[in-house]
Amino acid sequence: MIESLSMALVGAGQMGEALLRGLLEAEALAPERVRITSGSGDRARRLGGELGVQAESSNAAAVRGADVVVLAVKPQQVAPVLEELREVFHSDQLLISVAASVGIPFIEKGLPIPLPVVRAMPNSAARIKHAITGIASGSRAGARHLEIAREIFAAVGRVVVVDEKHLDAITGLSASGLAFIYVVIESLADGGVMMGLDRATAMILATQTVLGSAKLILETGTHPGQLKDMVSSPGGTTIAGIAALEEGGVRRTFISAVERATQRSRELGKRP
Repeated sequence: MIESLSMALVGAGQMGEALLRGLLEAEALAPERVRITSGSGDRARRLGGELGVQAESSNAAAVRGADVVVLAVKPQQVAPVLEELREVFHSDQLLISVAASVGIPFIEKGLPIPLPVVRAMPNSAARIKHAITGIASGSRAGARHLEIAREIFAAVGRVVVVDEKHLDAITGLSASGLAFIYVVIESLADGGVMMGLDRATAMILATQTVLGSAKLILETGTHPGQLKDMVSSPGGTTIAGIAALEEGGVRRTFISAVERATQRSRELGKRP
C-alpha cells in the first residue's frame, strides 16, 4: 500500500533517521518519494546525499503535497511546527506523530483542518530493524490510515495496535525498557568480572544470553516462567541464582521501573 505514497519526514533526528533507513532498506518506499527536514540543515543534506532522498530547507516545502507526514520532532516542538504548517496541510494527508507523550487530542486541536492522525511509539531498536512500535488512531483515522502506519513501522520491527490510553504504558515498557535491559546486561557482565572473567568476554556472554533468552520466548511462544523452570534443576546453580534475585526484589523493582516511566510519560503529556 505505501509504495505508491509520498512521504514527508519532519525531523530527521535519531528516530526519524532510523525509520527512514528501515523503509528504504526494505524497499517499502522509493527514495524519490521522500522529502526530509531536520533542525540541522546539514544533517538533512547529509542524509539526502547518502540515501537519495530530497532534503528540504523548510518544513513547509517538505510537507506540501505529501501523502503522509511523519512528525518526528521533540515534544516541545510539536505546537510550533503545527502552527508553521497551517497553510500547507491538505485534507487528503495522513499525519503520523512519533513525538513522545504528546496526545492525539492535542495534535488534532492544533491542526487547521480535520486530518486523520495516528500516534506511534517506537523504540530506538528501529535503527537495527528490531523495534517494537505501538500505534493508535485518532478520531478521524480509519482502518486504511492505521494500515498505512502499520506498514511504515513494520519496516523497522514489530507493531502492536492499541488504544491511545495504552501508549504511555508502552513508553514505560518498551521505549524506556531498552535502557532497563542495558542495566541487566551490564550487571550480568559485572557479575562475570567479579567471578574472574575478563570484561570483554563477560560482556559477550551477557549480551548473547539476553538475546538468546528473548529469541527463545518469541520463536517458541513458551512462557518465560516455563523456560525458567526448564533450566532450574533441583538444588542446582540456576535456582540458587534465582533465589538471590528474589531476595533483591528484582520483580518488584522492574514492575516499579515500568510504573514510574509510565507515570512520567503521563506527566510530560500534560505539558507538551
